[in-house]
Order: sequence, then C-alpha cells, then structure tokens
Amino acid sequence: MAESDNKSANLLAQETAQLEEQLQGWREVILAGDRVLRWEKPWFPGALVGATTVVFLLIYYLDPSVLTGLSCAVMLLCLADYFVPTVALKVFGSNKWTTEQQQRFHEICNNLVRSERRVVGWWKRLCALKEEKPKVYFASVISGLLAVAWIGQQVHNLFLTYLIVSFLLLLPGLNQHGVISKYTAMAKREINKLLKQKEKKNQ
Repeated sequence: MAESDNKSANLLAQETAQLEEQLQGWREVILAGDRVLRWEKPWFPGALVGATTVVFLLIYYLDPSVLTGLSCAVMLLCLADYFVPTVALKVFGSNKWTTEQQQRFHEICNNLVRSERRVVGWWKRLCALKEEKPKVYFASVISGLLAVAWIGQQVHNLFLTYLIVSFLLLLPGLNQHGVISKYTAMAKREINKLLKQKEKKNQ
C-alpha cells in the first residue's frame, strides 16, 4: 500500500513537472488569471461577469455560424499561443520571478493534473458501470441526456452557454471565499433535518 502511494505521488510529481515545463511561457499570465479567478480584489467578480457579458453580446450581435465561430476561436488560440509567451517575457521579464510565484505556479499545475486525473477517474468508473451494470448505465445516461436536451430546448443555447461559462469563471472565487462550502453545509443540514423528520414519522 505504501509502495503504491509512493508510486502515485512520484507519478503526480512527474506529471506536474512536465506541465510546468509546457506552460513555462504562460506562467505570468496564468498567475495573473489565478489572482482574478480567486477574487484577490473585490471588483474582480464584477470584471469577470462584465467581460463575459461583453463577449457573449458580441457573439449575439455578430451571430456567426458554427463553422465561423469555431474557426475564429481556434485562430485566437493559435495567435495567443504564438504571441503570449514572447510578449509576457518582454513585459514581465524573467528576473522578476520570485520563489512565492514559483510555489503558486507549482500549486496551480498540481491542481490541474489532479483535476485531469479526477476526470479520467470518472470516465473509468462510467466505463466500469457499463460493464458491470449495463441496465443502470443505460438508464442513467439516457435520463441525463434527456434532462440536458429538455433544458436546451427550454433555454436559448447562447444564454445557457453564457450562464455555464459565467458560473465556471466564478467557481474558483466562490470556493476560495467559502461560499460553496457554506451553502453545501446548509443543504446538508436541511437534508439531515428532513431525514430525521421522516424517521420520527415512521416510528
């Protein structure tokens, strides 16, 4: 067991180091984005929502086709991948990189690797469920897809995408400031109250 844990920790450290190397040119930009996403200043949430709203209003106004939208998105990613490392090096400079910044950059890369592992783990569990309990898998997947299809039919797809993107951008800040844990704890207390009430009624 201890040997397995050591292998897992070593593999995690290796994957984190590889990701750090791949994102070396983006490290200053990533740290700046991290500060915004964690709401280090009180006006950051408003700026996030405002910027997201402007982008989606522009998409709504231009109303591009799916192919045009995908082409523009990929083009912007390619331009960013080419220009950002060069511009970041000239703007920030490599001499200003501190030990604290390196530690935070390492934590971000470590969290990204862990998140990737969670996604892969969920996918493996889903595949295992398909093999072990095909009826449960089929019912769960079909029910989930029907629910998503119904929601997509009721809400405009662009507005729904806007809500999802806004929530994902605000999620790190909500988690950092304890909003998620606060309301999760409240929900758990309410559920426990309901369960206790049901037990009393059954008695």
